[in-house]
Parts: sequence; C-alpha cells; structure tokens
Amino acid sequence: MNAEFSGLTAIVTGGASGIGRAVAELLLEGGANVAVLDLNPTDAPEQALGLRCDVSDRASVDAAVEAAAQEYGGIDIVINNAGIGAQGQVDANDDDEWDRVLSVNVVSVARVTAAALPHLRRSDHAAVVNTSSVAATAGLPDRVLYSATKGAIYSMTLAMAADHVREGIRVNAVCPGTANTPWVMKGLMAKAEDPAEELRQLNARQPHGRLVEPAEVARTIVFLASPLQGSTTGTALAVDGGMQGLRLRPQ
Repeated sequence: MNAEFSGLTAIVTGGASGIGRAVAELLLEGGANVAVLDLNPTDAPEQALGLRCDVSDRASVDAAVEAAAQEYGGIDIVINNAGIGAQGQVDANDDDEWDRVLSVNVVSVARVTAAALPHLRRSDHAAVVNTSSVAATAGLPDRVLYSATKGAIYSMTLAMAADHVREGIRVNAVCPGTANTPWVMKGLMAKAEDPAEELRQLNARQPHGRLVEPAEVARTIVFLASPLQGSTTGTALAVDGGMQGLRLRPQ
C-alpha cells in the first residue's frame, strides 16, 4: 500500500482485535496516525495510540476522542467498528440486554461521530465508515436484536451521509457476512451444542463456502476511508461471499 493516508489521523473503535485491528494495521501501513479506542487497548498495533474507551459511555468517548485529537492535531477519519453480538428470537432478550446491545452497537456510532465532528469539519479529507452487516438486509435466524442494531447502522449511514455531504464529510458503511472474528470463533462456538456443526453451517450459508476473513473486510473499510474515493458517500459495500445478492441452485 502506498502512503495515501500520510498526514491523516484516524480513530478506530474496537481496534484491538478482529476487523478493527486489521483496519488499524492497514491504515498505519498507509501512513496514517491511528488511535485505537477499545475497552482493552493493550492488543492494539504497536504503532497505534491505544486509548481505553467504553463506547457505551459518552464521557468516556468524549475523553478518548479529544485525547486522540490532541495527540495528533485533529481527526480526519472515523471508523465505527466496535460492536457486540446477540442471539435469539424476539422473546429471547430482556429490556436490559436490548439497551446494552443498542448502546454499544448503535448509539456508539452517534457518540463517537458527534465527538469527532468538529475535527472532521476542519479536515480536507473527512470520512466516516460504519461497520454494519449482512444482517441489516438479510433475515437471519436467531438474530433479532443483532439484526436490529445492524439495520439501524445501515440507515444511520445514509442519513449521516445526507447531512454532511455538503460539508465535505463522506459517510459509508461496510456489510460483512459472518466473519472469522473472536466473537464468532470463541463466543458463538462456545455456546453451540455442537461447535463443529455450527461452524459447518455458518460456512455453508455463505455462497463461497467459508467465513469472511477480517483482512477482507478491513481492505474494504480502508478503501471507503481513502482520500482517493472523494465521490463515494452514502454507500454500503457487501463483503459477504455473495450471501445477500446471490441465489445459487442447490448442489
């Protein structure tokens, strides 16, 4: 990768593991200053500024975003990637769980972007990329709460893009399929009665027959964040092995 991000500063929520860490690494390779906002930033890439941040708490978000801006003299790119999973049908999660998952997955996008907005308005290459999911547009079993959050992120992305396009701030989203992340491979598998069968079914429901790799999603996020994509806004790109768009004949 060339130094297309040279001189730019990015903040990446959930940037110490999985997709977020892969994004942070690519941005660093591209010459960006990178601040990782994470509950446990100790595993952030070595060259990144690791900042402990609870994205469900506005004071924590405001403090972390300001610390990143002070360290690097501004913010040009916001990657809203932090998120948690949820399983079950519509009667599976109580109100506290709905509040918790919505706060982490959805309201955090508003918290982080709002905190960074004064800095983005001063940037010549301002970009926001939100991590949505194929669950925003495809009905998946036992994912009502999770799907609700990812659908909200999809809609928020379009509304935010409309609000800020004339300020020169681009807002896009990425919609991954089921990815080979710690939440899936450790959390989801740990809860399955038959982890091997669960993994087989997750692989099989994606037309290309495997989980999406974090690096594949990260490259798409970095593409959307790039200053070379100045005319790309209000877009959601799928990285799902064809899960949303393809209808294959049974084998």
